[in-house]
Amino acid sequence: MRNKVAYLGVFLALALICSYVESLIPFYFGIPGVKLGLTNVVVVLLLYCVGEKEAFAVSVLRIVLAGFLFGNMFSILYSLAGGILSFLVMVLLKKIGKLGVLPISVSGGIFHNVGQIAVAALVVENYNIFYYLPVLLIAGFVTGFLIGIAAREIIVRVKHEENF
Repeated sequence: MRNKVAYLGVFLALALICSYVESLIPFYFGIPGVKLGLTNVVVVLLLYCVGEKEAFAVSVLRIVLAGFLFGNMFSILYSLAGGILSFLVMVLLKKIGKLGVLPISVSGGIFHNVGQIAVAALVVENYNIFYYLPVLLIAGFVTGFLIGIAAREIIVRVKHEENF
């Protein structure tokens, strides 16, 4: 058990480093608010190689800690909404068992944006913000695809080494 906690600490640190790097490097896709989502590589890796509970714990802890370190309360709120919805969709699709890492990551990217825009609509009390959703769905697809490729390659190598 102690070894597992150490693994999770390392993954949480890695996720926070990815958040920090993402906050420093302006990944500007021409769409306000869109980020690559580097930390999702860590979450997908944990989901496939360690377990759902551990992946969820690291995801939520990373969102809260990164929000306090690099963001604000609104960034925590938006990220939690997107992160939890994204995680639930990825877990559900993984349990179905007919999809691979790539489509599950794409779904996670898309639903992360859906969760964030839903909370944004509630916060600003204006549902016209949903007109922005098609752009965010495309962005979620692209970033989820890129993260999925990276996660799939890491998972193949990690499982080959059988360190988990």
